[in-house]
Amino acid sequence: MKNYVITVNGTAYDVTVEESGESTAPAAASKAAPKAAPAPKKAAAPAAGGTPINAPMRGTIVEVKVKVGDKVTNGTVVAVLEAMKMENDIVCDKDGTVAAVLVNKGDAIETGAAVITIN
Repeated sequence: MKNYVITVNGTAYDVTVEESGESTAPAAASKAAPKAAPAPKKAAAPAAGGTPINAPMRGTIVEVKVKVGDKVTNGTVVAVLEAMKMENDIVCDKDGTVAAVLVNKGDAIETGAAVITIN
């Protein structure tokens, strides 16, 4: 028996190969299960008294550009979302003050998930 470590698309697999002279079928192999990606955040109810700014599509937050207490105006970029290998700005559609930031860098989110709330 021989043990090998094979890397496929950045994921390492431990493989054991057993030689047998009886069959030409592939040898049994065992692999370590790749680490599962975290489940995307679902659309959530906004914080009480705030107006939510929602994600326009499913993706991963690559940058949060505001913090609680920041003043925002219509058109202010509040976060950057990566979807389909492209970065998309999430913009505020009204003037106000950031009441809550509901996502963090690296979070996977669903379409319609609240990103921030404003007052």
